[in-house]
Amino acid sequence: MDGAASWDALEWTKIDPVSRGHGMEGFLLEAEEVIVQGHGVVLLNTKEAGTLSVTNFRLLFVNQLTQGIIELGTIPLATIEKFTDIQPRELLQVIGKDMRIILFDFRPRTMQKHAVVDALRKYTKPTQLWDLYTFSCGPSKFSNANPQLRLLKEYYRLLGKNFLHASSRRQAESLSVSNKCWRITTINSNYTLCPTYPSALLVPKSISDEEVQQASAFRAGRRLPAISWCNPGTGAVLARSSQPLVGLMMNLRNDADEKLVAALCTEMIDGSRRKLYIVDARPRANALANGAKGGGSESSSNYFQSEVVFLGIGNIHVMRESLSRLREYVDTNGTTSSDGMSSFLRNGGWTLGGGNLSSMSASVSTLGVSGWLIHVQSVLTGAAWIAARVALESASVLVHCSDGWDRTTQLVSLAGLMLDPYYRTFKGFQALVEKDWLAFGHPFSDRMGIPTVSEISSGPSELSRQSSLGSLSGSPMWNTSGSGSSSSTSGSMHGQMSNNYSPIFLQWVDCVAQLLRLYPCAFERFWLIFWIVYCLAASETSYATDVCGCLWMYLADLRASGGSSHVHFNIFYDPAKHDGPLKPPAATLAPTIWPQFHLRWSCPSESQGGELESQWRALSKNYSELAKAKEMAELRAQDLKIKMSSLNAELQKEKQAGYSALAIAKRACRESLAIRRALQSLGCKVHVSNNGENPIDQVNALLDKRENLSHSFRRDSIASHQQLDEKDDFSITISALEDSPISDDPKINRVCESLCPFRTREGCKWPDANCAQLGSQFVELKADFDAFDRLSIYECYFGTD
Repeated sequence: MDGAASWDALEWTKIDPVSRGHGMEGFLLEAEEVIVQGHGVVLLNTKEAGTLSVTNFRLLFVNQLTQGIIELGTIPLATIEKFTDIQPRELLQVIGKDMRIILFDFRPRTMQKHAVVDALRKYTKPTQLWDLYTFSCGPSKFSNANPQLRLLKEYYRLLGKNFLHASSRRQAESLSVSNKCWRITTINSNYTLCPTYPSALLVPKSISDEEVQQASAFRAGRRLPAISWCNPGTGAVLARSSQPLVGLMMNLRNDADEKLVAALCTEMIDGSRRKLYIVDARPRANALANGAKGGGSESSSNYFQSEVVFLGIGNIHVMRESLSRLREYVDTNGTTSSDGMSSFLRNGGWTLGGGNLSSMSASVSTLGVSGWLIHVQSVLTGAAWIAARVALESASVLVHCSDGWDRTTQLVSLAGLMLDPYYRTFKGFQALVEKDWLAFGHPFSDRMGIPTVSEISSGPSELSRQSSLGSLSGSPMWNTSGSGSSSSTSGSMHGQMSNNYSPIFLQWVDCVAQLLRLYPCAFERFWLIFWIVYCLAASETSYATDVCGCLWMYLADLRASGGSSHVHFNIFYDPAKHDGPLKPPAATLAPTIWPQFHLRWSCPSESQGGELESQWRALSKNYSELAKAKEMAELRAQDLKIKMSSLNAELQKEKQAGYSALAIAKRACRESLAIRRALQSLGCKVHVSNNGENPIDQVNALLDKRENLSHSFRRDSIASHQQLDEKDDFSITISALEDSPISDDPKINRVCESLCPFRTREGCKWPDANCAQLGSQFVELKADFDAFDRLSIYECYFGTD
């Protein structure tokens, strides 16, 4: 929008608020409460209207039409660097530490903006510590181990020792651990020696605790030279400290300090003395100026076989001003800026014969004027030089600046990242940040603008806008055509940043991102560094150790759930390719804009990863899903295989039972046949009926028809068994034959005549003969004889039982 009429062109009367009450319950986090709301507010960056809520945690902007949260207009209160109440317009400008500039336009002739500004002034600078949101949302579910134990574990690794899992810090510190050159001292266990140093220090073995205490008195803030990293193979060390207190004339000395620094230079393998480089991160002029305050820098003549090198890196105020100019540059030249105008339209478009190319070139040149990339290059070059001295010359390096917790921390941790492949892994990166940034006392609260206990106890204070933060006239909305002026506008500026605010940690993370660009296969986690700086910037607590500890556990939980396909995982990571120190040449250390952070809000589509990487991640995600589906299918197939085996086993059992039943049936059949044969041999008639109806078998056996009886009985019995149904009942009826001693069969007559004792020449006189009275006995004797004969012949029909 350009011109005053453009702001008034919006028809406010047509904007109906969603609700006059809070109505944000569906968007609030745990323990988050709405303090005040503004309805019909327009986010000028995207020209979206909605409801702006100030909560005890953030500014929350919800789109009026879609009822969704607009990320650009939603920012945690601790991430707000400053906000400006622009008069006479109903405009509110919010500038974040995460490179975004937001502009809200409120409905005219209302008190909504005034209420929002008052709420921001109160909750960005609370009156007491417990008003911070971090204390109202409850403890984190991601717990972490004792950071002091983790520091000791890292010291053990550097000494080449196995870490014993002690139950407490004091138990671990009571263990005397050392190697031939270095040892762990617990002289600072109560933080009485140096309150900004860790409880355990790594020092030369030849230096006693008494000499350590004497040497600390000669350094600013009692931050004596301590070992941050050592190479157990070569004996080279990377040490850190604060500036020495040599005074204005640079003539003050301390024997204990000189002995401690000299002890960092152990003998080489060939017996020669190791060289020592004393690296002062400041410009030489700044070091000399600090001499007037009692500080200064070392003289190489006072420290044995040493060389003093100045890197010329600017202080915290220079970095703060540089980042502010970079933020204005990306806002002005992004896809859309805080005034809602595209950078293409701002300079006349890209049409042939049109557009102001000179003005576009001038705007792009402001990137170099910001100086941010130059400062990043200075830090990178200094750290690479330090790492090269340790790796190539096996020299020892002592690094310091003024206080030893800003530029010193940047250089030492970045050099350690280049020297040790372990620090380029997930766990190693955690150990590096906790050791060099947290344990050695980087003032996160001051540098990130987070209220501390001392600041809160002194009461809220309205800070005037620092000159290093830039001016409102530099914003594109006040000079969109090159002719605008800021003299007609006024407003009250409010900032929660103190003069000690500076993006030191962000600058170091930017340096790590540049190394990732140079060595894409050397780091295990690619997106990890972005989330670290973002989460720390959005945190509302001054206890950075606790925040970082929970953050590590959160990232570890994500890593465990996503594996190598997770977005935080570097798809190009190859530990075997870079298993030693990284030694980047100076020509490769020309940095570029870090798009994932610097362009996140001004150029959202260009800030993401490359197209090839995005496609690879999509394919990797699909492959992971297919692999999981394959695994589930294999599990189901295995279950089906087990069930089939079980069914086959049951089938075999049923089959075996059927065989057994068939054998029993055959045996019963044989027994039945033998019984029937025996009954028939006794002259009985056997009737077999199905369900008591219609005889299906009738055998009339005579006593002497042995062959016919046997043959017909087998045939008829088999036929009868085939006709019977297994469910049908059958009955057997046995009836005795008529008691007739003599049959009409001529064969029986011949037998009777040959055996009868009353036989006469006239022949048989039956039934008048005397043998009639013996007829019954004779027939029975013959039947018994015949039955006995048949049983002896067919005894195989009976079982062995």
